[in-house]
Parts: sequence; structure tokens; C-alpha cells
Amino acid sequence: MNKQLTNSRVLVTGGAGFIGSALIETLLSHDNEVVCLDNLATGKLENIAAFGQNKHFSFIEGDIRNLADCKKAADGMDLIFHEAALGSVPRSVKDPITTNDVNISGFLNMIVAGRDAGVKRFVYASSSSVYGDHPALPKFEENTGNPLSPYAVTKKVNELYAKVFGELYGMETLGLRYFNVFGRRQDPDGQYAAVIPRFVKSLIKHEAPVIFGDGSQTRDFTYIENVVQANLLAAVATNPEAFNTAYNVACGDRVTLNELYYFLRDGLAEFDPAIAGIDPIYTEPRQGDIPHSLASIDKTSRLLGYAPPFSLLQGLKHSTKWYWEHLK
Repeated sequence: MNKQLTNSRVLVTGGAGFIGSALIETLLSHDNEVVCLDNLATGKLENIAAFGQNKHFSFIEGDIRNLADCKKAADGMDLIFHEAALGSVPRSVKDPITTNDVNISGFLNMIVAGRDAGVKRFVYASSSSVYGDHPALPKFEENTGNPLSPYAVTKKVNELYAKVFGELYGMETLGLRYFNVFGRRQDPDGQYAAVIPRFVKSLIKHEAPVIFGDGSQTRDFTYIENVVQANLLAAVATNPEAFNTAYNVACGDRVTLNELYYFLRDGLAEFDPAIAGIDPIYTEPRQGDIPHSLASIDKTSRLLGYAPPFSLLQGLKHSTKWYWEHLK
């Protein structure tokens, strides 16, 4: 990256979460003033504890479903990174109303607050789930299918709102369609934990992880540092063609869940040889899950200059080391 975002006043919603806290860490290292807005529903204070002594960091405990909280947080900002959302396809299948309230009403509150505060640029988290039932691989941004879950619907609506706000109010909106992000501080606990931290925690405890389906489904897993890079590039983009559209954020490569499992098992076995003998348990596929996922990152590279600095295996190596140090 040549140009960096520096000396700016930046709001990160969902900043106490996995992705938001990693983004804040880098923003502070580049001499930005950062405000974090989080209701701590899924975010954790421990994720931002290290920033507490930094005079350029402040935390607002608030909810994006409350417009007043959004307006307070957006006041005086140069830029908004909107990471706050209620993730998980299975969670949205079980509770579509709360997912809608947070991901659509909350999104609308936040982009309205940004507009009213005069914030020109709004970078937000979208999702690969918007591709739905579109069968083609790799996934190109222009070709989406029918959503397969309430969560996917919310992310599609976010993109529609962002485009309209760009066209009506002159905002510069950039949506980042994350593909299966993983890395340090990703929560391994709970019913809706992502697959990599869930596998890792089970293996460290010498328990057999559960794979939903037969493990042949494929994913384009993306290390957290790649996601941070994409956000920062979106923040400093100058090409008018780059605005009011969405981008894939991925590695542009895919593995099966079975391959992923054995990568993780082999990596953790370097710390504890007993892990090498643990095999997974297979169960029924989950509702709303897509069978295969692979991103084209051509558009993100061309318009934002994105080049993922970490491959899957590099990211897994860093992640397993972090989890081993923090979970064992």
C-alpha cells in the first residue's frame, strides 16, 4: 500500500468485535483518532482493552438500532467504517427479526447519521452471502443470485441502501463482501461460532469437531489482515469509478472443509502431537449454507489496489499459534 489513511477522525462501528478491533489496531498505529461504537452484544471489551490508554481512542457503548447513539458517534467524523452487524446464517434462520433490526434498521440509522454529520465516505461490511443460489464460480460482483437466508437478504439490502445514498446525497459508499474471515480474537464460543475457531477450540480440548455435511463444500477463507488492508484501501480510494459499488474481499482460492480440517489439525499437532489422531464427526448440513464459494478479486485489485498479503496457509499458521497461546 502506498497511500495510508492518517491523521483522520474515524468511527468504527462494531469496533469491539473481531474484525472491528483488528481495524482499530491498525488505524491507531497510523495516527488516526478512532471512536468505537459497540453495544457489546457480540463484541467484547477485552478486544479493545489494549487501546484504552491511547489518547486517540474513545469508546461509546451504544446500539446502532438507536439513531441518537449513531448521531453521537458520527459527529465530527471524517470517515465511517460500518462493521456492526449480527452475523451468522443459522442465527438469522432462527431469529430473522433481530437480524433485520440490527442489519437493516441499524445500517440505515448509521448511514443517515453519517449523512447528517457531513461524513463523505462510508465503508461498510457486506458479505459473500449475497451471491445466494448463483451457481457460477468464481463469484463476480455483478452476478448475484437469490438470497438463501435472512442474513443474506439484510446484506443485499445494505448494498441497495448504500448505492441509493451515494446517488441521492453524494456520499462515497464502498461495500466489502467478506468471504469467510478468520484470525486472532475470533470468538470460538457459542452456538454461532465460525468454523475455524470452533475446530481449533475442539482440537485443543482433544474433542472431535463437528463438520456439517460431508465436508466437500468449499470456501474462500480470508485472513483478517487481508480484510484490514481492503478497508484501508477503500478509505483512501480516489478513482470515482470505485465509489457506490461492492467488492469481494477474499484470497481468490478455495479449500474443502475437509482440507481445512486437516490443515488445522496438522498445525496444532506441532504444539500437541496427541491432536494428530483426532478425526471429525459429520452431521446434517445446515439450512441456508451455500455449497461452494470462490471469489474473483479482479475488481478489488483493479479499483482499490487490493493484493491479499496473506495466503490461507500463512493465515492459518498465525491463527493456530494465537489460539494455542490463548486457549490452551
